[in-house]
Amino acid sequence: MTSDFYQLSILPFAGIIIKICRAYTNTQEDFEDYYQEVCLQIWRSKDNFNGQSEWSTWIYRISLNVCLTYLKKRKNGDNTIVSDALPEEAVDDSKAFANDDINVLYNAIKHLSETDRAVILLYLEEKSYQEISDIIGSNVNNIGVRISRIKSKLSKFIASEE
Repeated sequence: MTSDFYQLSILPFAGIIIKICRAYTNTQEDFEDYYQEVCLQIWRSKDNFNGQSEWSTWIYRISLNVCLTYLKKRKNGDNTIVSDALPEEAVDDSKAFANDDINVLYNAIKHLSETDRAVILLYLEEKSYQEISDIIGSNVNNIGVRISRIKSKLSKFIASEE
């Protein structure tokens, strides 16, 4: 991966990658492994981007696929991610939010199913139901219902933690 590709095509979207990786990992070490793997997969897949969606949507899709794939591998006992050190800006941005309410929300999000986590992260990024359905591979009506149910689950979880 060239430095130019990282600076121009990945770094402006690092916030997306960080939020998704953070939602699917519990340790800083896992976060760094997932972030590195997402960046590598974006670089490897860049020639497959056909422009039918926004580049940011492509980044979401790859980030989610990488995280879900590695979660499945870890559940099956395969822990073969090998990575180098992350860029300093990615490590700094990956740490807990300064706002406690946001940390509470992210903790609650980690208790959702893998798919529900993806849906709510996209919803919090203000993606349209159509964009979320395109990324997740569902239909628009299901996304609306699912978001309503997820909000209810999050409210109940947060209330039980207070």
